[in-house]
Amino acid sequence: MSTVCLAVKKLHGEATVPGYQTSGAAGMDIHACLPDAPVVLQPGSIAVIPTGLALAIPEGFEGQVRPRSGLATKHGLSVPNAPGTIDSDYRGELRIALINHGKEAFTVTHGMRIVQLVIAPVVRATIDVVPELGETARGEGGFGSTGRH
Repeated sequence: MSTVCLAVKKLHGEATVPGYQTSGAAGMDIHACLPDAPVVLQPGSIAVIPTGLALAIPEGFEGQVRPRSGLATKHGLSVPNAPGTIDSDYRGELRIALINHGKEAFTVTHGMRIVQLVIAPVVRATIDVVPELGETARGEGGFGSTGRH
């Protein structure tokens, strides 16, 4: 397992520094920074939750914001653009878009672990416009074309 340094700036004194919960965890938990009032997410609604943190993701990497499995399976809480991407040149506050796919309102409270953040390498592609693409066994088969469930 390789490591990189993630610089974290606390923008709010009540913010929680992210951390890994186990030695084998791929994602670190990100916490809500809502010291003044919780946020209630009604079914079907989206809210942007502050974290009180800014990050300096190293060049050549991205931050991937992913739902926490427990919140997703128990309450239907997710990230509407999952996985959300944080680019290495972004220095503003990390704010998390959450959506409630559940059937009941969900309350996000201060310090609650709301998402996971995975730091992943990025490969940038060069673009080559060509008249034809190489053939494959699949060809142009789209959604569901492989016949696998």
